[in-house]
Amino acid sequence: MAEAASAAGVPGMRKKVQSYSDIGVALLMVLIIIMMVVPLPTWLIDMLLAMNITLGVVTLLVTFYVKRALDLSIFPTLLLISTLFRLSLNVSTTRLILLYGNAGELINAFGNFVVGGNYVVGIIMFLILVIIQMLVITKGAERVAEVAARFTLDAMPGKQMSIDADLNSGLIDEQGAKQRRQDIQREADFYGAMDGASKFVKGDAIAGLIITTINIIGGLSIGIFMRGMDAAGAAAHYSLLTVGDGLVGQIPALLMSTAMGVIVTRAAASSELGPDLINSFTQYPRPLYIAAGMLLSLGLIPGLPTGPFVGLALAVGLLGYSVGREANMQAITAEEQAAKTPLAPGAPSQPGVPAAPGAPAAEAPKAEPVSPEDVMKLLTVEPMEAEIGYAIIPLIDPAQGGDMLDRIGTIRKQMALEMGIVVPPIRIRDNIQIKPTEYILRVKGAEAGRGELLPDHYLAMNTGGVAEDLIGVPTKEPAFGLPALWISPDLRDKAEAMGYTVVDAPSVMATHLSEVIRKNGAELLTRQEVQKLTDMVKETAPAVISELLASLSLGEIQKVLQNLIREQIPIRDLVTIFEALADYGKMSRSVDFLTERAREALSRLISLKIQGPDGVITAATLSPNWEQKIMAGVDGDLTRGWQLNLDPREVQKMIGAISRAMENMIVKNLPPVLLVHPDVRLIVRRLIEGSIQNIFVVSYNEIVRGVQIKTVGMVE
Repeated sequence: MAEAASAAGVPGMRKKVQSYSDIGVALLMVLIIIMMVVPLPTWLIDMLLAMNITLGVVTLLVTFYVKRALDLSIFPTLLLISTLFRLSLNVSTTRLILLYGNAGELINAFGNFVVGGNYVVGIIMFLILVIIQMLVITKGAERVAEVAARFTLDAMPGKQMSIDADLNSGLIDEQGAKQRRQDIQREADFYGAMDGASKFVKGDAIAGLIITTINIIGGLSIGIFMRGMDAAGAAAHYSLLTVGDGLVGQIPALLMSTAMGVIVTRAAASSELGPDLINSFTQYPRPLYIAAGMLLSLGLIPGLPTGPFVGLALAVGLLGYSVGREANMQAITAEEQAAKTPLAPGAPSQPGVPAAPGAPAAEAPKAEPVSPEDVMKLLTVEPMEAEIGYAIIPLIDPAQGGDMLDRIGTIRKQMALEMGIVVPPIRIRDNIQIKPTEYILRVKGAEAGRGELLPDHYLAMNTGGVAEDLIGVPTKEPAFGLPALWISPDLRDKAEAMGYTVVDAPSVMATHLSEVIRKNGAELLTRQEVQKLTDMVKETAPAVISELLASLSLGEIQKVLQNLIREQIPIRDLVTIFEALADYGKMSRSVDFLTERAREALSRLISLKIQGPDGVITAATLSPNWEQKIMAGVDGDLTRGWQLNLDPREVQKMIGAISRAMENMIVKNLPPVLLVHPDVRLIVRRLIEGSIQNIFVVSYNEIVRGVQIKTVGMVE
């Protein structure tokens, strides 16, 4: 129980320490300032110098266990604070050395024991440490941090595209994408901060060298001119103290700079430093055998010491033997596992050994039965997917400069804003069975569009008024079927000057994808999506959802929303739609009836959609004769259900007359709008939707008050 209480107390203690960590950092900064101004006693200086060495050792050891740089993202700030702390210690020890000729036991120990009381040796050791720190470790770490920062910034767009690709394909959710984006930003900030923090270490080494020189000159001056010491005695006393001070400061500085180098160079670490080193040197036995042979040869050369080389040769050779033996045992184990696998009847027991004469022919091993779970996975149909030929892959792959995934993300946002449709993630996969330059767009497994792209080319479309021809590959624009040409990039400016509409290959595919979504958006609205929409509205208007679900099911709501989407009516204003359904759902549960009432509730939105830039709605009207014929041919009504009994020849005449009227409006650059009686609007729409595309059939009740209507003719 005591052990359990102790184990439970450690996290609690750490949490308590963390809660007061801000006060600790503030006190440390105050202490740094005090050390630069107020003289400290020698016992406190010894304690702070020991703390400085301990900080350097612990920081270096922590870097051995870090797998990625972001695990120690505080390191640049730690480097700055430790450098400032070390410099303030230099100021304090310099004051004690020059004032009293004594800076504590730790500095005396480094000046006498570490360098043997010889200040010349101490100065040389100090200079060597400074040179190692400045020219080797700090300079190398600075260069690595600079290059890493530059490469990280250059790679950020590609990483962002990769995250968007995983998000669009459904591999990660919004939270995962947000976390990965934050990691990328933190990584760039970290390496940039490390590039700047390395200058602190370099400046610290230079400052230590200057401070040591000043201390020696100042100590000699004070000893000779103020204390009456001879030159040799002053040089020995003050130089030893100064060298001890320099060594006490430079050793933790060297440890911190080494830790910085370890952090920035561990870019591809998969585990801790120790296991990585062992795995790297013990992965292959042959290099160890070669090294053992070379060491043994050096030990046998006359004039060279035999013992060290022969001893190392034996150690390396035994290590190589151990590594090779372990590899052989693993190979034998793998063969035994393979031998335990049951063979087909009549199959040879060993590779290369033929079956006995007269034995039945060897049968291929039977495949393992597929589990029901695996079969169920094969039945999954993606809501939307795109199959592409291998020549189009560079337009998709962010690593090759493709931006199609970003465009798909933009299309999804655009559909949400324009139509209120939440487009599911679009799966993109390559298909070697289609043309290299071809792509296929599928909705729920069925082909919804097909096109062809020429990478590194532009599509030039003659939208009218261009008489001069261009040199290019004739084709058709896949979204609208317009005649077009694939032209080379050097003809782009010329084509635009001639009046052609020129777009790049990714834009062609993106436009086609947008049109496919608009035409098939109703199929993408599942009941699960309707459930999400009702849950969303419930957060702000719970009373509406409560009344709505009391009279209608999710399936009926789904069908009404699908009808609106089929006629390109945005469903973003869900509160208005649901209120209308809640009102009229008590009267009838007919989807057609409810759709018409929802359209009337959205009259302001519909009017805005079909009116021109001047705010006027220009429309053709259906003659009263046609409306009366349609009403006379309808059995029932929209509330209970209806059926149309009309002569097919009459229907064809009406469709032909409406088609001619809409073509005349399109020629005049007017939106094709047909204005009809509210009782026949849905019926007329159902009659013509298979023959005439992109036409707005609206009723008088769907025109908001105050909007001017201009008729261009009557469909007779």
